[in-house]
Amino acid sequence: MKITKNTFSRALLGAATGLAGMLALGAPAQAQYEGITVNILTRPGPVIAQRLVERGKEFTAATGAKIKVNELPFAELFQKTLTDWATGTNSIDVAVIASGWGVELVDGGLLENLDAYVAKDTKINMADIAPYFREYNQKIAGSTYLITIDGDFQMLYYRTDVLEKAGLKPPTNWAEYMAIAKATNGTDMNGDGTPDYGSCIFKKRNAQSFFAVQSIAAGFVQTKGTGEGIYFDADTMKPKINNEAWIEAFNIYKATGKYGPPDELNHDIGDTRALVTGGRCALMIDWGDIGPLSIDKDGAAIKGKIGAIIMPGSDRVLDTATGKLVSCTAEICPHAIDGINYAPFAAFGGWSGMINAKSDAKVKQAAYDFLSYMNQAAQSNVDVTMGWTGYNPYRNSQLDSTDNWVKAGFSKAFAENYLGAIKDSLNSPNMASDIAIPGASQYTSVVLDREVARFLADEITAAEAVANIEAGWEEITEDFGRDSQSKMYK
Repeated sequence: MKITKNTFSRALLGAATGLAGMLALGAPAQAQYEGITVNILTRPGPVIAQRLVERGKEFTAATGAKIKVNELPFAELFQKTLTDWATGTNSIDVAVIASGWGVELVDGGLLENLDAYVAKDTKINMADIAPYFREYNQKIAGSTYLITIDGDFQMLYYRTDVLEKAGLKPPTNWAEYMAIAKATNGTDMNGDGTPDYGSCIFKKRNAQSFFAVQSIAAGFVQTKGTGEGIYFDADTMKPKINNEAWIEAFNIYKATGKYGPPDELNHDIGDTRALVTGGRCALMIDWGDIGPLSIDKDGAAIKGKIGAIIMPGSDRVLDTATGKLVSCTAEICPHAIDGINYAPFAAFGGWSGMINAKSDAKVKQAAYDFLSYMNQAAQSNVDVTMGWTGYNPYRNSQLDSTDNWVKAGFSKAFAENYLGAIKDSLNSPNMASDIAIPGASQYTSVVLDREVARFLADEITAAEAVANIEAGWEEITEDFGRDSQSKMYK
């Protein structure tokens, strides 16, 4: 994730854990990896990258291994990783990228299988990693290939004071979302005399906007549980996108712009977060970062004024046989709550570390030990409470107790609300998984992203956009092989 300022106001909290972390690695091992350099590729800091740098210094002090963090813009990460490893350049030892991208790398024989490393690791405590991240994010075809350092899915945040003043409750569906956005838009939410916005959602092309539209679509598309999926018919790999459900999602996504900043089409997640932390948004879609950011120095305008809930759902859902939207019934929507079908979307899945299978054996072991160090509760339970890191909760110990969050500066009430919204999402039997098959990046961050941007720019209609996406997805599926893609998707 991305923020606009280097907010290291609470970096001392993390530094205070450094000695404990080094002791956890074991003082006698200081020269274990002397002369070894582990080259890591990830997105630009401070988010994600900077904490790797800081923890890397601790790891170097404890083991001798040098951790070198290289940064690239989000849109270039997957192709750089794939090209570097597939061509045998091998300048990268570890990629910290989207977990869903790992499937294509495994399919190409490019990732190190980590089962043997995990089996010998006495510190990582896999049982403490929440099942969704342990089983879906880290494993491919039953084996561990990735190590989670950040757990990602999107939630809805709202200004408790703004909604209370307007006599409104948090939205359960998108009609309510739009009504709240309309009612609150143009009011002064931070006391600076300037009208603020009812809705803030990032919509920039070649960034991360394609995640937000999927979060809207999921509640319309998936009804039968996580195993159903929102992208394809698993048997035929026919795309499930050229239908009324996705058209509705596209139209809602665009319509929110009526109540957002005028230049929202140019906003990446960092731009949106700057508005949120500046106190200028009544409603917002984001990953878990808003919680910790609200207690940072730059979040003073919203401290104690933010609530979090599961993403809105829908009382109308996709009939896959006809492509039409139909009313939710107990039969059609077995997981509905009060007639609303919720499908919280595991957008991006999380930043995860994966190791180049062709790296030197000792480099691979050092790389694994560093990723394990990042993942272990002693480090991660602190890192996820600090907004600037971009790391969101993924361990049970991070979710089951408010102690670390209160220590970090949360009120107990907000810690309970924030963690409750996360658990409501993670525990949903209808949680929607991000795409995780070969070509994942092409399906969504290229084809879906392109057509969403064209739609938002009024170049095409929603119906034309979903038809174009269907054609693009079919081409990608044929390129990779329909039968093998079906097997992986199942």
